[in-house]
Amino acid sequence: MTRPTDHITSDEEYAMPCAEALLASSLALMTGYVQGCCDDHRTQMAQKVVQNLLHLSEHPMLSPDFKTLLWNLHTRWLQQTHPARTVSEHIDLPAATPLWHTTPETVQ
Repeated sequence: MTRPTDHITSDEEYAMPCAEALLASSLALMTGYVQGCCDDHRTQMAQKVVQNLLHLSEHPMLSPDFKTLLWNLHTRWLQQTHPARTVSEHIDLPAATPLWHTTPETVQ
């Protein structure tokens, strides 16, 4: 892989457009989430990933198909950070009807 020669300063400094920088930071957070060992830090990283993906899904410079992909990733990460919370609660839609039947009072 070749590197651009016009702005080489170090391996950790980059000059990118806003959407690319947000995507790069999201990927770095995702990597940190997978490699992290402290649950408190992992939770905070996952919450930031959710926030970044939401912002990216609304970015005006990205294509509609890419925005859809980002929105789908956002909902999956949201489910990771709030497993008991449904996506419909997050976007203010009515909660889905549960698929499970209630336990009967008596068994015949």
